[in-house]
Amino acid sequence: MKLYYRELGEGDPMIILHGLFGFSDNWQTHAKKLAEYYRVILVDLRNHGRSDWSDDFSYEIMADDVLELCDDLELEDVVLVGHSMGGKVAMHVAEKREELLRKLIIVDMGIKSYPMHHEHIIAGIKAVDIENLDARSEAEDQLGAYIESEGVKQFLLKNMYWKEKGKLAWRMNVAVLEREMPNILSGFKADEIFTPTLFIRGAMSNYILDEDIRSLEVQFPDMELATIENAGHWVHAEAPEEFQETLLGFSLR
Repeated sequence: MKLYYRELGEGDPMIILHGLFGFSDNWQTHAKKLAEYYRVILVDLRNHGRSDWSDDFSYEIMADDVLELCDDLELEDVVLVGHSMGGKVAMHVAEKREELLRKLIIVDMGIKSYPMHHEHIIAGIKAVDIENLDARSEAEDQLGAYIESEGVKQFLLKNMYWKEKGKLAWRMNVAVLEREMPNILSGFKADEIFTPTLFIRGAMSNYILDEDIRSLEVQFPDMELATIENAGHWVHAEAPEEFQETLLGFSLR
């Protein structure tokens, strides 16, 4: 699939892959700063953002999409950054074409499988009567019956756009994402990946626990782990300055 992407800056390429229910817009603020050092390529993964929708959805397929983009743009020595689900996609890209990458940066995502924990988000999205909305504020009220976090609500609402006058729509393929949730939460297993890799975790997140570190070291022998205090799973949004310092400190070495 030909993915939608946008570019900022020039120089060595840095590709950024968003997480579940996200899209490239979520990373624009960071991209403006990172573009002082890199040719930053923000990608919308399939079934997200402005990329096409498809019933075919897996990490294998999403990694192939990213590799197709790399080939189309004739990229090499890529710094590949992925958050959450995008981090798992990045791992699969590294497994398939390790020689393409200079460095790998995984943001708050481990290699283990995760239990189902998005039920309230799916329920909230499905509760939105998108066919009959007159304003985004109505969607916010409907989401609020299922989702308490103001940050999560605003994150989801960014996916809503005016498809035509008087008609709102989602930029994410909710039906496929709900169907594939067990696969999205599945673990990553592969041969050792020797690309220099940085895992960045939020101290208040449970995606990478201390007990998970040894398995990461086995899978990624040339890895480092950075923990950002007072941040959870959306570490890049919750501690943006420290996140950027950590990312650039590793990528520019």
